[in-house]
Order: sequence, then C-alpha cells, then structure tokens
Amino acid sequence: MPTNDYHFITHWRIRSEVAEIAQILADGPGLARWWPSVYLEVQELDPGDERGLGKVISLYTKGWLPYTLRWQFRISELTPVGFTLQARGDFVGRGIWTFAQDGEWANITYDWKIQAEKPLLRRLSFMLKPIFAANHYWAMARGETSLRLELARRHASTPEELASIPPPPAPTTTSSLPMLALLLALLGLVYLLVRGVRR
Repeated sequence: MPTNDYHFITHWRIRSEVAEIAQILADGPGLARWWPSVYLEVQELDPGDERGLGKVISLYTKGWLPYTLRWQFRISELTPVGFTLQARGDFVGRGIWTFAQDGEWANITYDWKIQAEKPLLRRLSFMLKPIFAANHYWAMARGETSLRLELARRHASTPEELASIPPPPAPTTTSSLPMLALLLALLGLVYLLVRGVRR
C-alpha cells in the first residue's frame, strides 16, 4: 500500500430520522454553514439529475493542522441506504455514506478511501501519516458535533430554544509555525537515526 493511501471508517449514532440526515449531508453548499470547522468554501458546480446523481461540488477544506485542501466530489451512486461520492484534486478516491434507522436513532457510517495527492501530504505521509490521520479524526468529530447542533436548530420549537443552541465549532486558526517546527524536529531525528545506522 502506498504511504499516501488512507482508509477511514467513521460511525455516528444520532437520535434522528435517516431521511433528514441524508438530506443534510447531501446538501453540498450547506456544509459550509453547519460544518464550518472543516468546510471553508463550498460551491455546487453541477446539480446532477433530479435525484442529485452526478452532482459536482467544489470544496476548500481544512482540519486542525495548518494546511488547506482543494478538491471536488461527484455523487456517483445513490442507493436506498446512502450515496457514494468520487473525489479528485488534493484527495483522489471515494467516500460512501450509509444510513440505517434503529428506532429513534440513525446509525451513520462514512467509509473514506483515498490517496492524498496534495504535495505536502503525498511527500510526508511516509513519516507523518499518524498526524494526518489524527487530522481526519478531528474533522469527523467536529462533523458529528455540528450535525447534532444543526438538528437541534431545525427542531427548535421556540425562538428562545433556537437562541440557546450554540453555533457550530469554528475553523482553527493555528499558525503554521508549530507544524514546521515539528517537521524540522522529525527530519532531524530521521537524519540522526540514519547517520547512526551507517556508522
């Protein structure tokens, strides 16, 4: 497996109807409003057919690490239990959202299998893969929090209840200096290890 290959499976369990959650997640432009910690800019380039099949979304995203990603996805498959998207750009691969109703609860699974093609990620995955993976886990945890808040906003029954719901988590504003310092420290460590082995 190439070092820039990643495979993540995320599970959320949220008290809600599957149909509502699927509608929220399939609304590409809405991502920047309710999941702003990750989705900085979102634009629909093609609406696809009447069901949304073939829809193309352009994204500018980030996590807690100080780098951003530009990529697109196209909805390539719709099923009774979810949908599949194909990614290209800084990410190349596919994501599969699957939904299952369990009484009052929705079980949500996201299966994300990609190659990181952004030069920083592609070149440094051999060394920093756990850190890049942690960035994905952070982003998905913010997504679960943000989805719960979005559902609470949609179901608020009074203006007072709506006003009491906090905004979704905002993007991080982390400086790139800690990341650069970490990279330099790791490269220095690798250099010392290689030098020690050659002696």
